Amino acid sequence: MSRKKSLLIGINYTGSQNELRGCHQDVENVAEFLSYRGYSDDPRAQVILRDDARGQYYPNGHNILAAIDWLVCEPGTCNVFHYSGHGGQVRDPTGNHPSGILDTICPVDFQENGQINSDILHEHLVSRLPLNSTLFVILDCCHSGSALELPFVYRSDDEGNVNLMDNLKEGMHLFGEANDLFRGGFSFQKLGEAEDLYAGATNFFRSFKHMGESQPPGLGEDSNYAEYEREHKMVSMFSGCRDDQTSADANIGGMSEGAMSWAFLETMKRIPNPTYLQALTDTRYCLKQSNYTQVPQLSVGLQMDLERPLVL
Repeated sequence: MSRKKSLLIGINYTGSQNELRGCHQDVENVAEFLSYRGYSDDPRAQVILRDDARGQYYPNGHNILAAIDWLVCEPGTCNVFHYSGHGGQVRDPTGNHPSGILDTICPVDFQENGQINSDILHEHLVSRLPLNSTLFVILDCCHSGSALELPFVYRSDDEGNVNLMDNLKEGMHLFGEANDLFRGGFSFQKLGEAEDLYAGATNFFRSFKHMGESQPPGLGEDSNYAEYEREHKMVSMFSGCRDDQTSADANIGGMSEGAMSWAFLETMKRIPNPTYLQALTDTRYCLKQSNYTQVPQLSVGLQMDLERPLVL
């Protein structure tokens, strides 16, 4: 039997203007769920970082990357990574991404030492994962859709179907809005709005391209994704929302929790051994029934049948 390891990170940013409420509770809930799935809480098998801890368990950027490297360092392991905290977006310093933007997670010290962008996350979590190991990821944060830069992306519509055309239509809609801004005359304010719309549109088209469709002409090529597709890593990620969305806290039984973490765990309670497709569509249904507008998505590192059982 493969050795199981887990890394759980919950950051409430306590005492700051960015304070959240439910991230510590998310970690506790996920840890409890993993114990039922055969994951040990032995510190040699499970690491938990929270901002009410100290030393190596305090979730600053250095400790987060060190813990990630610990998680994926062994061959032949089943690994789980859960993050609940703030997510953001930064300008792409490499120029390799047509959107010009990278999704991020925010360590507790992000204002002093910066955010951890999707290029860095992919390098540490995916590229360094041994070929005979697996990784399951839950990201419960804003702008998390492309935070691992996995090459295949799936979303569910309100009827529970995976609808590839939604990405293309949304991209065309955003490009149309950007063009309409310029037809009304130029201003620096309009330029900023249009840049945001174009960035959103290229993200949607990039997601459409992930599904194996050709990219519309003139959008440029993301040079990293062809390389990432060749990595062929067994990595799957459920993220709290699309790149252009924000996540939400839920109040469950008087306690604050991340809505995405809560909805995924509720799905796993109802369907103990779901397929990837069932997990995605039921998590979406859970959020919608509770009046959350965020759209969870599934990203994977290799092409696979979504009707296969979810690997944890």
